[in-house]
Amino acid sequence: MALTEIAPAKINLALHVTGQRDDGYHLLETVVTFSDAGDVVTVEAAPEDAFSMSGRFSQGLSREAGGSDGNLVLRARDVLREALSEEGMSAPPVAIHLEKNLPVASGIGGGSADAAATLRALLRHWHATPAASTLDRLALKLGADIPMCMVGKPLMASGVGENIALLPAMPSFHCIIANPLQPVSTPQVFQRLTEKNNAPMGPLPALSSAAGWLSWLGSLRNDLEPPARLVQSRIAELSGLMKDTGAALVRMSGSGASCFALYETEAQARESLERLTAARPQWFFMQTRTVGKGETDDART
Repeated sequence: MALTEIAPAKINLALHVTGQRDDGYHLLETVVTFSDAGDVVTVEAAPEDAFSMSGRFSQGLSREAGGSDGNLVLRARDVLREALSEEGMSAPPVAIHLEKNLPVASGIGGGSADAAATLRALLRHWHATPAASTLDRLALKLGADIPMCMVGKPLMASGVGENIALLPAMPSFHCIIANPLQPVSTPQVFQRLTEKNNAPMGPLPALSSAAGWLSWLGSLRNDLEPPARLVQSRIAELSGLMKDTGAALVRMSGSGASCFALYETEAQARESLERLTAARPQWFFMQTRTVGKGETDDART
């Protein structure tokens, strides 16, 4: 029987760079939520390991696990199998299919979400229950965003992404995610970041309404947006187009080039999607709704 996991887009609603460790890793504070749609990972038993891909953006990914641009789905399979083997658990061959609907290298955690979905699907398929510390360790080994993507709920993360606090009171937002289909190198963005010790977010205020959340989020920043705009000028163009739709909040996600716009109503989001798609038909636009108020929205079969 095939098992399916949604790999939702990760949206950095705000991202503050607050320092840098001696080993070079940057210290972050970020508010994160997830879309109700994204890539799809399917796993089923097979006589030998197999991997296939489909979807609009499948051609941008490696079919191999190794190398600097190795596929994170395959890396997740391999590191989980190794960890389970060390704990005496079986991890027989599997066929994995990735439906790649999100742009690659776009600041919405596509690869990390794919890896997290793969881990969740394989744990279910193999009926495996490794120690929580083991799972935490291998998730962080795969990438700083993967622990967040394993959670898949509104959260605040700090450190290099390993310190996570859930935000169960965050509401769901009507949202458009957009990308000019120009990949942005995260290392290049950090190289252009001139200030590494920016002001932290401060304590989370008491928020009881969507308007309150939007007001607080609007007071925050993405410290990577200015340097990302230097790397890719179309980010500014995209942000301007989205602001012209009257969105309640527009900001770049992660290290770019994706931007998001939050709206008060579904009708506003739908009308904005039509307007943006007409203006830039060659770019990527997705109308979605974010997970909120304790919902998981991780459709499975």
